[in-house]
Amino acid sequence: MLHALLARAKQAGFRRTLVTGGVVCAVLWLSLLDSHSLVRRVSWQIERSQLSEENELLRSEIASLEVELSRDLTNETVERIAREEYHMHRPGETVHLVDEKE
Repeated sequence: MLHALLARAKQAGFRRTLVTGGVVCAVLWLSLLDSHSLVRRVSWQIERSQLSEENELLRSEIASLEVELSRDLTNETVERIAREEYHMHRPGETVHLVDEKE
């Protein structure tokens, strides 16, 4: 009878070890190797937050450009913008770019 109990205990221990090993493998698979693993989800979340910040920055830039466009543009304003932002010049002019550092 004692021998049967020991055999049953060993068999139960082996089953417990096998189940524990299976659970550990499943957890490792899901957290590291799966196509929707925790590691990938974290990297996607970081990328999402960076893109959201960039999106908000671009939205504010669009708003400021729309305000600038809503103003009346005179010929002098158009010429100033063309010269300063697009480095355009009239034929025969020599343009010297100056780097302003603060």
